Amino acid sequence: MRNFNLTPDLAPLYRSAIGFDRLAQLAEHAAANNANSGYPPYNIELLGENRYRITMAVAGFAMSELDIMSEGEKLLVKGNKTAKNDERKYLHQGIAERGFERTFQLADYVRVVGAELEHGLLNIDLVREIPEAMKPRKIEIVSTNTLG
Repeated sequence: MRNFNLTPDLAPLYRSAIGFDRLAQLAEHAAANNANSGYPPYNIELLGENRYRITMAVAGFAMSELDIMSEGEKLLVKGNKTAKNDERKYLHQGIAERGFERTFQLADYVRVVGAELEHGLLNIDLVREIPEAMKPRKIEIVSTNTLG
């Protein structure tokens, strides 16, 4: 039986495109990060033209057990579950009580503006703020012909 590698080979992109290496790195990161995409479950919403919300189901976590770090173009959300000396005997334990670490890659000019924990859901609000110098602008056309 043959094993097929589903990871895309991006070498041709590096040879023929200038400045797209970040895009290739994002594709490689997405392919590598696909293995841990199940826990905790999350949604990504578009709230407006430049506003987003990540909602993560973090039932059982207290605020003190959650950390959110934004560094450059990465958003890291960690949940560190404190060990309990609980002697419960479960017949079925469907609620995960394990720590997690989830990384989100942020686009240029996207920053975290707030986070809240409500009813077991962690909401992280983001906004894209494009600098004025990067926004499209109309260039005025002037005539060089002057009639004396």
